[in-house]
Amino acid sequence: MKKLIALFAVSAVASTSAVAAIALSGTSSVSYDDNGSAASSTSYDADLVITGTAGSTTVTVGLDVDQTIATTSAAMSTSIGPVTVVADMHQVDESNKDDGDGDLIADSDDTGVTISLDAPIGDATVGVDNSGNVTISGTWSGITMSHTSKSAGDTTTASGAIAGMDISVTNAAGATTWSLGTTVSGVALTLASSQKVTAAFGLAGNTMTVSSIPSAASVAADTTNYSTESAAAYSTVAISRSLTSGATLAATYSTADDSLTLKASVAF
Repeated sequence: MKKLIALFAVSAVASTSAVAAIALSGTSSVSYDDNGSAASSTSYDADLVITGTAGSTTVTVGLDVDQTIATTSAAMSTSIGPVTVVADMHQVDESNKDDGDGDLIADSDDTGVTISLDAPIGDATVGVDNSGNVTISGTWSGITMSHTSKSAGDTTTASGAIAGMDISVTNAAGATTWSLGTTVSGVALTLASSQKVTAAFGLAGNTMTVSSIPSAASVAADTTNYSTESAAAYSTVAISRSLTSGATLAATYSTADDSLTLKASVAF
């Protein structure tokens, strides 16, 4: 593994002198929220993604540029025959605010290197990261499955389309979550194990989505997360319309605080 990482580092250095292509993409939006009976507020967001490619090596850097420029992601990947090496070079920086929604108490560090191999065992891919976690993934008979073996608890996921239904199941350290999705008479319905239900319908570029969000019980603080406040069930109705200018206008009403949010966004 050390030799593969060293080879990856050499290829990364070589790529800096001959970047064949650089692509820019991003999103920008402005939102106005009347906040129900509270004071109204306006928020802005602008993000930029820079992607550089040289042969089989790709470097991607994400930036938050709406106020001060801040790095949100930085990753590099390269392929050496059937071996793919990915380096995540950006440490997650959480807000770490005790605002009642279970934020992390301390920043987490997700930097690391993952090495995967396209193995000739039924189209499976085998990967290992610098923490020693081993992942086997692949698609068989239309079902995509992934299993990660790690000391903190194995994670297994499975997803696929069966009889017109999109099904996804995840088991993480013994806790199982799932979601079901299907389309009936042009209405896209989704049901999750959290009891959240959404229904989206309308013509392309002009849709309305109705969501029912269940109540949430309070969760006590632990060594990793702050406590989570209880929340009553509420519903939202969102209407979205795509304009010929390339922008998208959206209006969302929430019964949680009787608020209406208007948002204009564009992606490029």
